[in-house]
Amino acid sequence: MQFERNAILGALLAAALLPLAVHDQYLLHVAIMVLFYAVLATSLNLVVGYVGEFSLGHTAFLGTGAYAAALLSTKLGWPMWATIPAAGALAAAMGLLIGSITLRLQGPFFVIVTLSFAEVLRLVADNWVAFTNGPMGIAGVPQPAWLAEAGNLATKQFYFYLAWGVLAISLYLAFRFVYSNAGRAAVAVRENRYVAQSIGIRPFRYAMLAFVLGAFLAGMAGGFYAHYISFVGPEVFRFAFMVSMIIMVLIGGKGTLVGPLIGALLVTFLEEYLREAKELRLSLFGLAVMAIVLFLPRGLMGFLTARREIRKPATPPAVSVAANIAPRRQGA
Repeated sequence: MQFERNAILGALLAAALLPLAVHDQYLLHVAIMVLFYAVLATSLNLVVGYVGEFSLGHTAFLGTGAYAAALLSTKLGWPMWATIPAAGALAAAMGLLIGSITLRLQGPFFVIVTLSFAEVLRLVADNWVAFTNGPMGIAGVPQPAWLAEAGNLATKQFYFYLAWGVLAISLYLAFRFVYSNAGRAAVAVRENRYVAQSIGIRPFRYAMLAFVLGAFLAGMAGGFYAHYISFVGPEVFRFAFMVSMIIMVLIGGKGTLVGPLIGALLVTFLEEYLREAKELRLSLFGLAVMAIVLFLPRGLMGFLTARREIRKPATPPAVSVAANIAPRRQGA
């Protein structure tokens, strides 16, 4: 607990100082995407890492949040500070609806049904032209008026700190959940559902809490994405986002709070570095995931944790005071 808390605080502090040292707009954009993906990976990790269910439909909550923020701002004129929390709340409501159906399933059935929900929402966004503008998407999502006169660098810095704030809130909520009784119950369900039931833990209840919280965080990330990119289309429901989230969680280490942060950092920079590879990029990512699963099944954080435990000095066995004194008395 203490290690993860210190690591998270250190990472957030280092990230907060980045715009003061870096003034390149492209690097700031990459940093913003790292923070955005870190929120998404954290939200997925609550389901995959702590509940133990492998969801392939997490883009349903990302897309719901993105469309909610875009529609609330363009149709109703809501400001950004209101649309992002509202996007998270609507995504959480969607998570409650989807979770009430899917969390009663296990294994491949859960995977297939969650993926189906994301695909259904993509088809709705693609065909409900009167509401979502269909394949053309929603363009011109409003940004704060003062950014028009602030300049490109100031705009990037503003969105960086906005993404930093969303990530800080996400990590705080995730930390409070993981180290609460509900989080420990969810881990017990992950380890052995039947043993957890035998001691009075209701698997559905605690899995639902993690599922809805993950949906809320993904919805806030979607709301931020809509305002930052200033455009939302059906592609936010596509499987490409899902693949990136899965790779980040697996590489960083599922079931840890620091792992998704490391995974988001590595994968985002790899995506930028391999951008010219185009379709070959997915193959390279596939090979990377295979290598991680085969050689580092617990991810980088799992590997580092194991190494730290090995290097930790062994505690000498306690010896009673009487046992130490007795030989001295005999010798005396």
